[in-house]
This record gives sequence, C-alpha cells and structure tokens, in this order.
Amino acid sequence: MRLDFRAALALPLLLTGCGIVPMKRHLPVPKPPARVQTAAPEELVAQLDKRWNEFQNLTATVEMRATLLKPQEGLATDYPSVHGWIVMQKPNQMRVVGQLLGTVKVFDMASDGKRFTILIPPKSKAIEGPNALTKKSEKQMENLRPGFFFDAMMVRGLEPEDFYAEISDTETIEDAEKKHLTLMPEYVLSITKHDTNGSRRDKPVRVITFHRDDLQPSNQDLYDAQGNLESQVSYSGYKDFNGKQFPSKVVIKRPLEGIQITLTVDKVNTDVKLPADEFAVKIPDGTQVQHLE
Repeated sequence: MRLDFRAALALPLLLTGCGIVPMKRHLPVPKPPARVQTAAPEELVAQLDKRWNEFQNLTATVEMRATLLKPQEGLATDYPSVHGWIVMQKPNQMRVVGQLLGTVKVFDMASDGKRFTILIPPKSKAIEGPNALTKKSEKQMENLRPGFFFDAMMVRGLEPEDFYAEISDTETIEDAEKKHLTLMPEYVLSITKHDTNGSRRDKPVRVITFHRDDLQPSNQDLYDAQGNLESQVSYSGYKDFNGKQFPSKVVIKRPLEGIQITLTVDKVNTDVKLPADEFAVKIPDGTQVQHLE
C-alpha cells in the first residue's frame, strides 16, 4: 500500500517539474474579428452564382512557386519562383505562362477545356494530351492537368443538379508576424450530387469555407468523380482589383499528385478583349512532342 501511495505521488511531482507549486504561463488569447456577418445558405449560393454568371474572362499577373511533395519519404522539392500570367475564359479555356528574369520563358501551357498543350522551351519539349487523366504516370508533373488552375482561381457557381448544406464553425488563425490569434467564425458550404447508381449516398463535389468577417471564400476542397480529394485551395489577402475583389494569395495543394503551387497575385483585369489565338500554343520546329493519353 505504501509503494502504491509513493507511485501515485510521483506522477504529479513529475508533471510539475518535481515541485509542488504549479507554474503559470501566459498564452495568446484568441480575439474575434471586429466585424462578424451573417448569411443564410441561400445567400451564399446566390453570391457564388452571381459572381460566376458575371464572369466572362480575366487576365492575372502572378508570381508562381511550385513544390513537389513525397510524404512517404519525408521529402519536399522547392522550385524557384517564376513570374507569369494567367488568362481564363468561360467555360474552360485557359493559358498559363511562366518566365524567369522577366524574359526567359520556362513554360507555356494552354487548354481549350478538352485538350491541353505544354511547351517547355529550355528542354525543347512539348506535352500534349486530353484534360482527363486516363493513365497515371510515375512522374508527378505528368499527372497534372491545367484545368485545376481554372477551378482554383475562380470559384464556380452551382450546377442545377447540385445540392448543398451549410454548417457554422470557428477557426483559430495564427498570425506569426503580429504574434496574435484570431478566432474566426466561418460558414462551411458542402456541395454534393445524388448518386445516379441507385445508392442512397451523395457524391461530394466541393466544400467551400467562408470567413464571416467579409463572407469571401477562404478555402475550397474539390473532389473527383470517385470521391477522392483532388484539390485543396486557400484564398487570402483579398484586394480590390479594378473594382472587384480577388485574393492576392492562392495556395493550391494537389494531394494525389503531391504538388503544391503558391500564387501571389499582382494584377487582375476582367472582361478584356482577347486575341483569337490566345489559347493556342505554337510549337517551334524541332521540338520533341510527347503525347499523353
């Protein structure tokens, strides 16, 4: 009995550093935002639909940084940042160009929504293929399709067959520079489709999180047809670009490919007149072309 008593006494002494007086520490106290807005699910959906319906095209000047992740091996490969621009036009056309030192083009990628072309001038190489991935490659970058840029940069409205539900949540956000925590109330909008195979389960389509200080999308998770998490996108630093609000930082994570892309947005223009050949990549003579299917 005496040994049991000593053992029971040892645990609290050990947890308190062999002392009997507890030590107090001051921790950052999470603070709520100055403004918290409310919105019904229908209002959030209407906001997304309105923004999407009004959108026709945009051009954005950005800084891009890519990271290849291999979690099983504990490895991450960071690539140098490149300056570039993104051009998007409904319904699914897009072009993404990256340059080093402002003049050296490192890649030129375009898609018409069905097929894509990527030109890599430093390697005199080009890759062509369908937007849909039919055969997975061992090379991470070859599994990437350009359509994810479109869905990441512009949060689409809902389709007629989409169903949705909303929950309220709270996120604690840490600001490392200012050394304080923000207790951010948020809405989480879950978008699904009914399974057409006769099961009683719905298929996940997207999950969009709205911070309630500005009711702007702060995160978007996108799922593929099999219900796998395909993209995780975060939006921050919303700014006014020519009268419209856009995030100044977009982080895109692709768990299936192990790729992360960080976009720092410098300029955005919408509803501009685009050249007829804007979404066509010209492949120079002598370029090695790889066809993906």
